Amino acid sequence: MFYESIAQFTKQLENLDRWLTKAEAYAQQKSFDTSVLVSARLAPDQYPFARQVQAACDAAKFAAARLSGREPPRHEDNEKTFEELHARIASTVAFLKTFSPADFEGAATRVVALPWMPGKGVRGTNYLAELAGPNFAFHVTTAYSILRHNGVDLGKADFIGSLPLVDL
Repeated sequence: MFYESIAQFTKQLENLDRWLTKAEAYAQQKSFDTSVLVSARLAPDQYPFARQVQAACDAAKFAAARLSGREPPRHEDNEKTFEELHARIASTVAFLKTFSPADFEGAATRVVALPWMPGKGVRGTNYLAELAGPNFAFHVTTAYSILRHNGVDLGKADFIGSLPLVDL
């Protein structure tokens, strides 16, 4: 369950990277600077697109690190261009791909400390199901929605990505 969830986070970040490429092509086609999309948001009190990408990357890397007992890579959260966002996603995906199922032995009962709640934590199963997974999905979905709202030609197939099909 844990390794498979990290693999799904990896897949969704790779999908997100492809959305950025589509957004760049859209901006070029419509003759506008991609910085418009980098700073776009759905509501005035929501994070802009760049921060949604950063938060999705953070949710994925922190989940993998906290559930395995490893240290996550540090990012400065200073990405301001699509090139920098591609690099942020690539760095996070590279980190996620270093994990194996064995890295998550004991993750179900591992207590994950919550940095914003000193002295409190949650068991790994609850952390993944009730915090890390929903948080990741929220930021990836919001990033998708920002691009879609701004006219980037994305659909459900872009969101879901490829499937590991087998012959019947």
